[in-house]
Amino acid sequence: MSPPAVSVAFLGCGAATRTHSGVLARFGAEVRRYYASRAWKTADEYNRKYKGAGAFGSYAEAMADERVQAVVVATPPDSHLELTLAAFEAGKHVVVEKPAFLRAADFDVVRAAEARSGRQLMVAENYCYKPIARALRELIESGALGEIRFFHLVAVKSQRRAGWRDDPGTAGGGALFEGGVHWIDLLANSGLEVESARGFRPDRGTGLERSMLVVVEYRGGGVGTLAHSWEVPSPLHGLRMSRIFGTRGSAAFESNGILAVVTGARRRLVFPGLRDINGNRAMWTDFVDVVRTGREPVMTAGRAQRGLELIETAYRTAAETNQGTR
Repeated sequence: MSPPAVSVAFLGCGAATRTHSGVLARFGAEVRRYYASRAWKTADEYNRKYKGAGAFGSYAEAMADERVQAVVVATPPDSHLELTLAAFEAGKHVVVEKPAFLRAADFDVVRAAEARSGRQLMVAENYCYKPIARALRELIESGALGEIRFFHLVAVKSQRRAGWRDDPGTAGGGALFEGGVHWIDLLANSGLEVESARGFRPDRGTGLERSMLVVVEYRGGGVGTLAHSWEVPSPLHGLRMSRIFGTRGSAAFESNGILAVVTGARRRLVFPGLRDINGNRAMWTDFVDVVRTGREPVMTAGRAQRGLELIETAYRTAAETNQGTR
């Protein structure tokens, strides 16, 4: 007997909703999708385009509908907190797009509301579910590389910023906040525990940054770095190589997760998996089960909060360094 269908309503009709709709279409009748926008015409267009179950002309209408079990907050970051709290008040599970909230401390308020509602908070951080993330974690925890000394993560590309991403109040931060949150999660959750972090802004400017270097120290030893940029071209629109160095071996891997070359006691090629290289299908498989069972998601609120705390530390220390050089 097939499990009952899960009903989700997207709040906001933009790029994130398009991406998630494409993934959920492959779930077939297992997931019913509704679309809500501040303009009913937009919601209706998305509903027809992605073969949804219905459209709503306001977010409040979607959250009030008894057919909807969970909402997907896919609006700009400055509205995430308000909509998440409203959804919990309406008795809905919440999937919130990354970056989840403007401040790490917002998670404390949200988690209290989550507990009162008896529903679950899920953060759409798909890099948590990427095959390369699992492969790196298994490699490091196996001890095959020995004690890790350096973890160098390269995530540079040329990407145009437009619309609300140019507004500090709406976006909440620059490239590191909006896109780098993915890579911060990978840096901090690959089998090594971050003890401290520091950020460096190469252009030493003000306003929303487009490039940042983040340096972390791991508990028990080892140093990690993230070179993140939206203004540095990379080959073939995003191919980049990252490295892990240990006392018994090393691993070179394409940052997106196409392949890894492991050296040490024996040399081998690892292909983590291309079918779900971005982790979106695995993420939604997890989220659908969370709605059905009420269990905790793999991407916990605590993990997402820790990622924002590291970004806030990087921004603060980078600003302190820049002020000290003037």
